[in-house]
Amino acid sequence: MSLLFSRSKSIVAGKKDKRHMADVTASPLKHFVTAKKKINGIFEQLGAYVQESTTFLEETHRNGELDPITTEEQVLEVKGYLSKVSGISEVLARRHMKVAFFGRTSNGKSTVINAMLWDKVLPSGIGHTTNCFLRVEGTDGHDAFLLTEGSEERKSVKTVNQLAHALHQDELLTAGSLVSVMWPNSKCPLLKDDLVLMDSPGIDVTTELDSWIDKFCLDADVFVLVANSESTLMQTEKQFFHKVNARLSRPNIFILNNRWDASASEPEYMEEVRRQHMERCTSFLVDELGVVDRAQASDRIFFVSAKEVLSARIQKAQGMPEGGGALAEGFQVRMFEFQNFERRFEECISQSAVKTKFEQHTVRAKQIAEEVRHIMDSVHVAAQEQRVYCLEMREDRQDRLGFIDKQLELLTQDYKLKIKQITEEVERQVSNAMAEEIRRLYVLVDDFQLDFHPSPVVIKVYKNELHRHIEEGLGRKMSERCSASITTSLHAMQQEMIDGLKPLLPASLRGQIDMLIPRQRFMLNYDLNCDKLCADFQEDIAFHFSLGWTMLVNRFLGPKNGRRALMGYNEQVPRPLPLTPANPSLPPLPQGSLTQEELMVSMVTGLASLTSRTSMGILVVGGVVWKAVGWRLIALSLGLYGLLYIYERLTWTTKAKERAFKRQFVEYASEKLQLIVSYTGSNCSHQVQQELAGTFVQLCQQVDVTREDLEKEIAALNQKIEILDSLQGKAKLLRNKAGWLDSELNMFIHQYLQQSR
Repeated sequence: MSLLFSRSKSIVAGKKDKRHMADVTASPLKHFVTAKKKINGIFEQLGAYVQESTTFLEETHRNGELDPITTEEQVLEVKGYLSKVSGISEVLARRHMKVAFFGRTSNGKSTVINAMLWDKVLPSGIGHTTNCFLRVEGTDGHDAFLLTEGSEERKSVKTVNQLAHALHQDELLTAGSLVSVMWPNSKCPLLKDDLVLMDSPGIDVTTELDSWIDKFCLDADVFVLVANSESTLMQTEKQFFHKVNARLSRPNIFILNNRWDASASEPEYMEEVRRQHMERCTSFLVDELGVVDRAQASDRIFFVSAKEVLSARIQKAQGMPEGGGALAEGFQVRMFEFQNFERRFEECISQSAVKTKFEQHTVRAKQIAEEVRHIMDSVHVAAQEQRVYCLEMREDRQDRLGFIDKQLELLTQDYKLKIKQITEEVERQVSNAMAEEIRRLYVLVDDFQLDFHPSPVVIKVYKNELHRHIEEGLGRKMSERCSASITTSLHAMQQEMIDGLKPLLPASLRGQIDMLIPRQRFMLNYDLNCDKLCADFQEDIAFHFSLGWTMLVNRFLGPKNGRRALMGYNEQVPRPLPLTPANPSLPPLPQGSLTQEELMVSMVTGLASLTSRTSMGILVVGGVVWKAVGWRLIALSLGLYGLLYIYERLTWTTKAKERAFKRQFVEYASEKLQLIVSYTGSNCSHQVQQELAGTFVQLCQQVDVTREDLEKEIAALNQKIEILDSLQGKAKLLRNKAGWLDSELNMFIHQYLQQSR
């Protein structure tokens, strides 16, 4: 007896566990509650993370502007994780600690449960036996009710008698049936901590132990074998737990030797009986089942009186002292033993439940987080690689664009200078060729053959045809002399421009440059317009004796000065006399120096004027000559003069008139054509310049198209890089979130699961 009291004192001194119903904050069951809250929070965050990852992957996979970054398999894989996480979260929300009480009939299983609940929840005592499995679970409501297996009907019960009556009235209940007793948490604080207590029929009344284990024991965290301390462990009890041990790996088993208060009537045998029970129970747990070692066995075997504890706690709840009433000697020791059992039980079930209920799901959560993190890492790497590729492409396009702009500027300046040189050479070449052809204009005119007649109508037609002949002939001659070389130079320059600008075009267009820029045969248009140029030509095909006075004057003085001499007028503008009186002492100032030609014109004019005034001059001159040479020489001269006149007059035929007409036309046309030599050269050079400039403009248009394409590509690459930056940042964020979730799971493992081992 003294040993019992010494043990109880050590327990009181060591633990100082004066447990009270209101003192629930110190309960080890809170370990499971906090772990459940923690793991539920982690899975809630994991579900949100997987949902966010699924949305991100789906949007990325549907983005048609990007090359494939994610695969359909990755999207489906993460979407599958979403349903798995949701299912696990639902399971975790329903998770609770479960303790199953087994033993032979009337060993006090229901009484032990009532004592732990501090109230008479289940029917117990004389005349009451549990005929089915009773699952006691807390509810947030204020009323107790029953739920039978396969039915959602709530059967209200207010007292234990009503519960017992309801159980015995249901004829469908068998030993393998399950009835849930939903008891208000406000009446039993132990139920607040997600603890489920399951009472069972006596294991000695059925042979369906295997079905019981499959149906009610596989999810139990702790098994309590309620034995009768007045007898030893029976083979039926051992056989049941051997089956449990075969189905579960090292189950947590407590052995309560109930009704230990009976030993108070025989105190002299108490220690011996206790030792025997302890050895047998230890041998059963250690040697037969192998669920604990010998050092731990003493914490799994207890000697209690559930009936005394229940009575004392009910009295205390009613405001009466715990030890009041007829209690056997050693009650306090047995009370402390029961409290020690409760403490060890709570510690064991909370640690075991955390491990069995959460470890597997925690490992699965780590796997899911790691898989999603790996997918996000692959997405991040793919986006980074594609971004680097786009940056390289953009840099290449920008370099290409800069090269095109710089090269185009250099080529433009170079080709402008070369076009200028070519046009100047064309102008010089055409001008020289035209001047040479003008000097040979008589040959072209002589080649013109058409019936000539001095009538005005025929002469008009003759002129028009001659104009056309001259224009065609000159054009043909100019083409023969200039067009070939000019065209060759032009084509060479065009080819040089094509070769120079071709590298600025994309490779796909370089082979099609001839189709994009067709080069037609270039023909120079000289545009002489002889009909307009010689429109004011006035021919003189009247007969003129070669030794006549007019012809002689024209021959010696020229047509212009001859007309002046014959007409007797001076084209000089008379100068006004000075207003200031001249100094008589000074010689008169010369009005202008006269040339020899002008002096000759003046003399002949004066002579003509003199002879025209009177015919006396002729007589005077004739008399002088007569006296000087004689009349025979004069007569001979006049005869020869007359014969010459007659000869010329007879030979003045239409052919002669045509020759005179052509000679006059050559002289006139040559003078007019000389006026447009520079104009024609400029016109041809302008045509060449227009042709070369047109080719260059067409090439520049193709280059501009290439530049526009490059600018569009750069803009598209900029947009793509911006999207990839966003995707890369998002993938990195989601990857880091997976790492954070993994660290949260590691903290949970360290805080709850490793301590449970």
